[in-house]
Amino acid sequence: MGTPSLQEIQDLEEALHRPDVRRCRETMEMLLAEDFTEIGASGNLYDRAAIIELLAKEPETDHTGLRAANYALKTICNEAVLLTYETERTTPDGSKRRVARSSIWTHNGFRWQMLFHQGTVRS
Repeated sequence: MGTPSLQEIQDLEEALHRPDVRRCRETMEMLLAEDFTEIGASGNLYDRAAIIELLAKEPETDHTGLRAANYALKTICNEAVLLTYETERTTPDGSKRRVARSSIWTHNGFRWQMLFHQGTVRS
């Protein structure tokens, strides 16, 4: 297996930014680990089932306004890595919403899956 490259994990993470992936239950089940947990930018805690359900019902929105930058990857162990990065999105009122993000990706023996994600709004 070996440690994944930053590009490999970044590609998986960015797939989760795409509406076609976010609304596809089967793809989300492949990308999110069984015991996935998220602490959203709102501060709310979500489990895998809740996130998949929320994203399946997500309205058609333009995600092209999302800009991600400053990716960094740290190895936790052979089967786990921490990805950190920042996103910026222009809201409908024209303001910018900046969020610091972190994800833990684990290898289940077959593929990399997201185990944990947190988004923290930055001022």
